[in-house]
Amino acid sequence: MDTSTAPPSPARAAAGAPPAPTLQQPAAAALLLQPLQEALPTLPLRGDRLWRRLETLSGFTRPDLPWTRRAFSPEFIAARAWLQGEFASAGLAVRLDAAGNLIGRREGRMPGAPALMSGSHSDTVTQGGRFDGILGVVAALEVAHALHDAGQTWHHPLEVVDFLAEEPTDHGVSCVGSRAMAGLLDLPLLQATDPLGETLAQALRRIGGMPERIDTARREPGSLAAFVELHIEQGPVLEQEHLAIGVVTHIVGIHRVEITVTGQPDHAGTTPMALRRDALAGAAALITLAHHRARALNHAHRYVVATVGRLAVEPNSTNTVPGLVRMSLEVRSDDPEVLGSFADELLRSAEGELQRCRVAASARTQTLTQPTRADEGVIAAIEQAARRHGHAHRCMPSGAGHDAAPLARTAPMGMVFIPCRGGRSHCAREWSDPEQVLAGTQVLAATLQGLDRQWAAA
Repeated sequence: MDTSTAPPSPARAAAGAPPAPTLQQPAAAALLLQPLQEALPTLPLRGDRLWRRLETLSGFTRPDLPWTRRAFSPEFIAARAWLQGEFASAGLAVRLDAAGNLIGRREGRMPGAPALMSGSHSDTVTQGGRFDGILGVVAALEVAHALHDAGQTWHHPLEVVDFLAEEPTDHGVSCVGSRAMAGLLDLPLLQATDPLGETLAQALRRIGGMPERIDTARREPGSLAAFVELHIEQGPVLEQEHLAIGVVTHIVGIHRVEITVTGQPDHAGTTPMALRRDALAGAAALITLAHHRARALNHAHRYVVATVGRLAVEPNSTNTVPGLVRMSLEVRSDDPEVLGSFADELLRSAEGELQRCRVAASARTQTLTQPTRADEGVIAAIEQAARRHGHAHRCMPSGAGHDAAPLARTAPMGMVFIPCRGGRSHCAREWSDPEQVLAGTQVLAATLQGLDRQWAAA
């Protein structure tokens, strides 16, 4: 059953960031909506090999903190060495670029054609899961290995990539490799330090990168035909709706705001309730209002979530009325208007409650990233690939960040989601079944195959 939703509205698509590159052929999206004139040969994907690689790669972990493989750690370096051998065994020419991205390439038949790229990342958060990131790497590798086994060559080159450090590093920088590939890894980021004083540039050099030549890792628009990433959903929607495939329309934007609530510290036993200026009571009101506001704004054609995940209370004493609260508000949405206005409108809606608590509140933006649109032609190719293999699917935004977001500045981008049990991710219980993993890899392969055929014919 095809349960695809309508494409996002033009108003939602508007964003402050530069527009993503689009398909080189003007009629590509329309072409992709039509059945292929000639049936594509099915690649001989091997589910056993795919699962074995997932199991092996996830096994590079700190034994005391499964599944932990932090970027630049001994576990990460060992996993990279193993991956390099697996890339080579799949017939790929392997290299490490200046930004520490591990890339394997299979040449195509068309001289000078831009490459189709697929992959993800192999690093994890602390005590993360066994599928986040590495699924996209080993699935792209399986596509390349199946091409090698079948002796097939596509029109376009195929590149498999393990991006460096998608997860936030100890230096406070995420998507290190994909930022560099998009030309977004600048000197201030390279100079960021971890708690031990090592700069990101030093860590990059330690694992074989060349920070002094970081510009050589950049891919100019047009140098890649497309980037397609397979990933677990990291949420519960596909599982709850009994769907095999999610087709990503947007990667949400993120607005992180520090809200400060100012009251007055007083003795908790002798200050009457009516005379208190309890900053934590005001903060609690804001947290509740943020929760209800996000629920009210979220609907079928607009994704909105809001989280207050950190509180710092002063003086943080059992018998003292809290005089100051600093809290983090994170808003994620595919609507740039919601991202820009949520915090200000939250404070306005809370004015009455804050006055009753006799406290004041202010907000300061920490970071703001705009939503990233997937390419309409790539979306169509993913939907067609899902239909080809009989997998029920729907269009949906991604509420998490991914390497695909920076890559959208360089190439037409798309993402394929598969379910994960209970929607759990970034935890040791993260899980997808072998059948779900193979289904996602089938759709990834058919998507890349379809894009290669359609663009060569256009």
